[in-house]
Amino acid sequence: QVQLVESGGGLVQAGGSLRLSCVSSGRTIRPYAMGWFRQAPGKEREFVADISWSGRLIRYADSVKGRFTISRDDAKNTVYLQMNSLKPEDTAVYYCAADNTLYRTTVAGTLSDSWGQGTQVTVSS
Repeated sequence: QVQLVESGGGLVQAGGSLRLSCVSSGRTIRPYAMGWFRQAPGKEREFVADISWSGRLIRYADSVKGRFTISRDDAKNTVYLQMNSLKPEDTAVYYCAADNTLYRTTVAGTLSDSWGQGTQVTVSS
C-alpha cells in the first residue's frame, strides 16, 4: 500500500519561495503520474500541477503557471513542487497525489488516487 508524506510547508512572506517534497513509501513512483493539489479554507480542493509517469508531460493550473515548478526524482521516490513569487492567495493545505493506474500522463485528483496528509502553506501579505 502506497503512503505519501508531504513536507516543506510553512509561513512565508509574499514574494518568497518554498519547496514542497512528497516521499512515497510502499511503492515506487516510477510508472505513475504524480500531482499536487491544494485546498484553501472554505474552498474545494483544486488542481495545482501534475507530471506524467515519464516526466515528459507537465500541466499547471493557470493560477500558478510561471511561478511553480513540479519535478520528480524516481530514484528517491520523491516529487517536488518549487513555489516562487508566492502570493497570499496561494495559502492552502497542499496535497500530494499519486495515480494508481500504470503509465498515465495526468492525475485525476479523485478518490481512486492515493493522497498524502497535506502540508500547510501560509503566505502573509
